[in-house]
Amino acid sequence: MPRVHVIAPPFRSHAQPLSVLAGELRAAGAEVRFACAEAFAPLAGAAGAAFTPLTVTRNANTGIARHTEQGREEAARLEEFLDATRAGAVPALLAQARHRRADMLAEPERVLSELRALHARWPADWYVVDQLSYAVTLALHCLGLPYATFCPGHPSYLTHSAGALFGVPYAWPRAVRPAASDLLALRREARANDIAFTALFAAFAARHTPHRPAPGRAFSLSSPHAVVLNYPQLDWLPGPAQDPRYVFSGHCTRADPAGPGPFWEKELRRLRRAGRRVVLVALGTFLSAREDVLETVCRGVLAARPDVSVVLAAGDRADALAHLAGPRTAIAATVPQQALLSRVDAMVHHGGNNSFTECLAAGVPALVLPFSSDQFSIAHDAERSGAGLCLDPHGLRADDVGRAVASLLDSPGQALAGLSRQVRSLGPARAARQLVTLMA
Repeated sequence: MPRVHVIAPPFRSHAQPLSVLAGELRAAGAEVRFACAEAFAPLAGAAGAAFTPLTVTRNANTGIARHTEQGREEAARLEEFLDATRAGAVPALLAQARHRRADMLAEPERVLSELRALHARWPADWYVVDQLSYAVTLALHCLGLPYATFCPGHPSYLTHSAGALFGVPYAWPRAVRPAASDLLALRREARANDIAFTALFAAFAARHTPHRPAPGRAFSLSSPHAVVLNYPQLDWLPGPAQDPRYVFSGHCTRADPAGPGPFWEKELRRLRRAGRRVVLVALGTFLSAREDVLETVCRGVLAARPDVSVVLAAGDRADALAHLAGPRTAIAATVPQQALLSRVDAMVHHGGNNSFTECLAAGVPALVLPFSSDQFSIAHDAERSGAGLCLDPHGLRADDVGRAVASLLDSPGQALAGLSRQVRSLGPARAARQLVTLMA
């Protein structure tokens, strides 16, 4: 069986699913080492994998972005991004496009050196790398080491066609329709990034390993052997979905998740005494900073449905939102989302890939409020598949939230049940077995 190094960036939302895949690779017989920032060592322990400290980017997010210790420039970019989300979809995407070089390709020489040293100390037959860790993928390409790509977000992150641009949604949900001039500006910025990154990749490879083939278009660079997509296999997705190297995991949650724990068991009993149904509200580790949206959602749900209680994951804004706490509301900085999903009736989330696929695995309908990144593409797929509804968080109204959540609770739809069955039939264990077969 192969020796595999799983390399994760220091972001909870990326390292967590990669650690689950690492554990399943180990269960499939591989010898696995998990490499990430020191703060994520417990994930290796939970996966039963050896751990190697390795930091592949200066950015980090250990669970609440604003509480994560990081450099002044990285913290400033985070605040600039959060401010941009208040202006709407395209301003947020443009801010991300402007930050892309610093966020995704910082210190490629150091990453190359550290990966060369890692391979010399613990030679691996295969590497598994997060698709957004471009410095790692570039280094592995230059070193000629076999690797598999793990796509942590929407499959369109892998730009398959000449017209596809990283950072431009492949489709938009009905509630978010940017003006043509705004889309033109976004495509112009994304194309400039595409050209700049491709030139940087080519120059880096020519400088360090001139004997190796050129990496080609930067945002399309992925494993020629195996690509794991943490997503359901939907008929309308772009790209060569029938390519035998593509492995759809459907979701990356643990097969035997722990319960929510005594505190949350008690809270759920308390909430159900006040409202027989429970809605989970969580906007992810970055966007929990948008306390205005969290408050609008909470008030909208409570006003529309007297029979519903709310669990609110408020990140670093938990104290600022403490006035919302009551018999029908529980507020915490973080919540055990995967464990709670099996106990709630609906969720309101930001369209993050983990939240989307975890809701599918749990069979929970969702109201999606997309802000940035691939969230608009995911919101589109949630609508089209019947897994949920979407509203624009920009200018969000409490009564609209209330009506949407009431609709989900009253008529979750048959399409969700079928999609949930498909997603559960996939899963990280099956993906790991397929991956080991491809590696062989």
